[in-house]
Amino acid sequence: MGIFSFVKDGVKELAIARPDANKADIIYKHPDKTIPMKSQLTVDSDELALFFRDGKFMGQFAAGRHTLDTGNIPFLGQLVDKFTGGNVFLAEIFFVNTREMTNLKFGGQIGKIRDSQSGLLANLMVHGTFSLRVTDPPKLVIGMVGMQKSEGNGFLQWFRQQVLKTIKDDIAELCVKKKWPLTDVTSGAYTEEIETEALDGVRKHVESYGIEIPRFGDFHIAMGEKDEEHLNKFYEKASYINMAGGLQGYQQMAQADMMISAGEGMAKGGGGGGGAALQGAGLGMGFAMAGQMANTFQNPGGHPQQQQQAPAPVNTPQTGMNANMVTCSGCKVSVPAGKFCAECGTSIEAAGPKFCSNCGQAVDGKFCSGCGTSAP
Repeated sequence: MGIFSFVKDGVKELAIARPDANKADIIYKHPDKTIPMKSQLTVDSDELALFFRDGKFMGQFAAGRHTLDTGNIPFLGQLVDKFTGGNVFLAEIFFVNTREMTNLKFGGQIGKIRDSQSGLLANLMVHGTFSLRVTDPPKLVIGMVGMQKSEGNGFLQWFRQQVLKTIKDDIAELCVKKKWPLTDVTSGAYTEEIETEALDGVRKHVESYGIEIPRFGDFHIAMGEKDEEHLNKFYEKASYINMAGGLQGYQQMAQADMMISAGEGMAKGGGGGGGAALQGAGLGMGFAMAGQMANTFQNPGGHPQQQQQAPAPVNTPQTGMNANMVTCSGCKVSVPAGKFCAECGTSIEAAGPKFCSNCGQAVDGKFCSGCGTSAP
């Protein structure tokens, strides 16, 4: 509905109401300060109409249709313009929505927070929606919007900033005080508690303006992709250490895994029957070390010194060779002796004993003592 005028008994009258195009605005200000006597004011069921003069709040109208006449509305007498013979009011009229406005979005960076379990820093972000309701319309107009021409919800940006600021402070404080792991925070495990704290904090900032924020809608805390990957790797390693019975067990598990990988690498680089033999040697050593570690876990009551001894070189049934380790001249990594480095593929024949290309046995002379094949 727009604003239109008509003439009755020689007096110009107005029909005043919020236009349909502005129904969604929290505040709408009537553009004309000159209001003829007997004008018809229409107020919707979810709003109030406020009358101001010279910046002072004079009175308000609830839902319904009202005839503006000093005879039945006493405070209008203070708005009469005496220079017009008492037929005109001088007032500023504000229509203020009182229903709960939903789906108001907010979001932004929380900042770097230290994970309580790992001690690592991670960048957190938050986004979501909240609802807003005007509880004291005069306070909002006087304290926040002011008496200037006002249409729409431009002032909401300030409230979004207050919501984000409060949530940032609350999340950081809760994570530190309660020692929450950041991976649990981003999983949503503490969302309800964070929302409660944030609502209480926001109310302190906005209630003085005649507004309340009843609830949050969608509420999500996220972590930077690289930080999340870093933390997940840390916790994965921590799980291995826990399963392996502490740091020593984790190191043994890592060594066994390295030996198995080395055997697979030698098979790819060596070729022929010798490569297969070397692969078997690496797998045999790896599984032997893993088995030794398992025995240690199964006999926790054994002598501490026995549990801490490093695994002795293993003679594998496939080749009978000794598990000698050499340092590769290319990548400087300690790897099982063989033709090629299991890590980078560099030739390492000069760094350790030679092996028969046929049976895989260690060769000291020109011919293999096991099968007679010419030494490499």
